Amino acid sequence: FSKQKQHTNNMATLQPSVSWAQRKDQIFVTFDVQDVKEPDIKLESNKLIFNGTSNGKKYSSTLELNGEIDPKESRYAVKPRAVEFVLAKKESGPYWDTLLKSGKQKWLKADWNKWKDEDDVDEDDAGFDMSGMGGGLGGMDGMDLSALQAMGGGFPGMGGMGGGGFPGMGGADFV
Repeated sequence: FSKQKQHTNNMATLQPSVSWAQRKDQIFVTFDVQDVKEPDIKLESNKLIFNGTSNGKKYSSTLELNGEIDPKESRYAVKPRAVEFVLAKKESGPYWDTLLKSGKQKWLKADWNKWKDEDDVDEDDAGFDMSGMGGGLGGMDGMDLSALQAMGGGFPGMGGMGGGGFPGMGGADFV
């Protein structure tokens, strides 16, 4: 992606917001760009290159990674609200200190929804379901919600939250 190309289409190129998290064998990267059109994505052993257009604005980002990944085992999905990556680390092992060789950037932040501390991760914890990531993630197709319903909303002893779930709340109704 050259500067000349940036000038010929009269469109300024923007750096998208990026969030990340990791496991011993994977790196999760999310580009916070909605409704991406014409995504151009390249994965190399130490680099992730993202280019795309959203709402008439052009976005571009090259991430020089702090470690090596296996591009063939890595996956991404262009979703309505973001472009998500699951990068397979070349070698499973200790967590990377930072995502980028260059260190912290103002547009880069931790994704605390996906983050787990290195010592909190179980060996059998996949952390993120990659099964639907062949380049496009499915929604909630095939998800069996009956197990969740059978748990009564997920909080034992709270029933339908009609008042008996919190001591001292009497007959409070949470509607």
